[in-house]
Amino acid sequence: MDKPVCLIDTTSEGKLCVQQSALEILQKIEQPVVVVAVVGLYRTGKSYLMNRLAGKQAGFALGSTIESKTKGIWMWCVPHPTKKETTMVLLDTEGLGDVAKGDSKHDTHIFCLAVLLSSTLVYNSRGTIDNRAIEELQYVTELKECIKVKSSEEDADDSSEFVKFFPRFIWAVRDFTLELKIEGKDATENEYLEFALKLKHGTSKKVMEYNLPRECIQKFFPSRTCFTFPFPTAPENVSRLESLDPADLDPKFLEVTDCFCKFVFQDSQVKMLKDGYTVTGRVFGNLAKMYVDTISSGAVPCLENAVIAMATIENEAAVKEGLEVYKSGMEKLKTSFPLELKDVSTEHQRLNSMATQTFMKRSFRDTDGKYLTSLEENINNLFDGYLSHNEQASKRRCENLLSSLSATMTEKLKQGVYANPGGYDLFCKDLEDIGEKYKSQTNKEVKAEEVLKEFLKQKSVDSKAILQADKKLTEKEKMIKAEQEKAVLLNQEIKAKEEEQRLLEEKMEAERRSNEERMIQMKEKMDEEIRLQKEEAERAMDSKLKEQTALLEKGFKEKADRMTQEIEEFKRQNTEAESNRTREFAEMLENSNRRHEESTAMMMQQHREQMQAIQNARPSGDCCIL
Repeated sequence: MDKPVCLIDTTSEGKLCVQQSALEILQKIEQPVVVVAVVGLYRTGKSYLMNRLAGKQAGFALGSTIESKTKGIWMWCVPHPTKKETTMVLLDTEGLGDVAKGDSKHDTHIFCLAVLLSSTLVYNSRGTIDNRAIEELQYVTELKECIKVKSSEEDADDSSEFVKFFPRFIWAVRDFTLELKIEGKDATENEYLEFALKLKHGTSKKVMEYNLPRECIQKFFPSRTCFTFPFPTAPENVSRLESLDPADLDPKFLEVTDCFCKFVFQDSQVKMLKDGYTVTGRVFGNLAKMYVDTISSGAVPCLENAVIAMATIENEAAVKEGLEVYKSGMEKLKTSFPLELKDVSTEHQRLNSMATQTFMKRSFRDTDGKYLTSLEENINNLFDGYLSHNEQASKRRCENLLSSLSATMTEKLKQGVYANPGGYDLFCKDLEDIGEKYKSQTNKEVKAEEVLKEFLKQKSVDSKAILQADKKLTEKEKMIKAEQEKAVLLNQEIKAKEEEQRLLEEKMEAERRSNEERMIQMKEKMDEEIRLQKEEAERAMDSKLKEQTALLEKGFKEKADRMTQEIEEFKRQNTEAESNRTREFAEMLENSNRRHEESTAMMMQQHREQMQAIQNARPSGDCCIL
């Protein structure tokens, strides 16, 4: 994108809505995204920082009046400067606290969306981090009412789990003029932030109101960083900030800005959903629309519901992508039909593996294997179709070959050559020669025996007429030869069925190997998802332990004790999640094997019944089989 576009706007009725043009841009981004959002009071210079992150002097509107310039949430997608194959999505949000709006709920929704959509959240303020500045960040105290983690318990407070999914938090203090000293000692910017977030002891209403926003920041955003920016330039030049030459800006301001940008580039992580699923531009667009639609409907965005909704969208698309990989490959192979079954089966297995890999790359949370099963069933149906096309092509080739080989016999029939005494033996000799030449040229054709069977059936009509008309043969000889001919036809029918069974067994073996490969890939996918869940839980527990240690050091034993319960609950949930995923995979594997075994047993039983019927039709006694 060469310039920002509006991602989220407000309708004439005052409801938030996602811009379709922005979604179309995101749908084309298959790379993982690092999402950096900036929030803060209006007219505090948020847009300037976003432009610098984009590597541009201008882009997001800065404005030069007391009015808020940015409306809604604007988006700028640029290649990530340090992470390969990654896109950085910059979100510049509407200024909070604009008196012209007079709608605090709207501000809360903007702040909430910035938290939900970003992997790094920059809070921009002016002056100092004093009590007023923290109180202006009131929106953080409302997050537990505006965001839910789980959908099962409507009224339950699950804000203790926010730490798993919330973005890294950066407080950017603009126009900072104070010395960084705490109790007379030099302090870092981060120490300054932690000092400002220090809790007070006591249980009075005033103390609790003082502590609440600080507790929320500490609890929800364990990864916190602070940057203090001096005035960028002389006051009369601030309105022209985007057009100023770097030489006209304070060198210290430029130095801090560079440090800020480098930190964001290096430490901002790829956006992840609950359970560690990597968000691409396409998924990000779907996520934004789902959150905005939920808020506009008056409901509370739920992280678990978001994962379920994204899983449905992505898994359905993953099945389509996998099928397309398989189908496009088989369509190319189809141009070479007819082929030996082993050649078709080998390519089927290769493409099936590629289709499964494509599916695995995009799918997530297919816990019951529903979508993988759908892919398997669709591929097997397509495989049956391509086998049918191959058989039809083989049948046409075999029929054309027999037509060519039997052309002389057809001419002899027309001329009445076989109507003379001894004509039956001549007919049988010519038919035998045709059969030998045919078999020598069709030993690898899948429908060779079947087509020969039908050919012999057709010629048996001529054979019977020639046999009955042959005056050289006695009635007894005619009876013997008629029985021999029946045996030949039956024997060919058995050969055709045996070939059909061989082809069936080879097809089932191909499907068995494909199923094994599919389950191996599914196991790898499951192991990766469990690993990501573990890392997610470990990060949360590590944050909680650090927070607990800090509380104990500062004398908040009761709060620290409560956190012990949260940590134990995190451990329990992680163990339970891993156990559930292992159980789900075992069930999926069992169901897949059972479906394959049932399908195989049914087809084999049908074939055995057909073979038994043919065997029962054999003539009794010894017969000479040609």
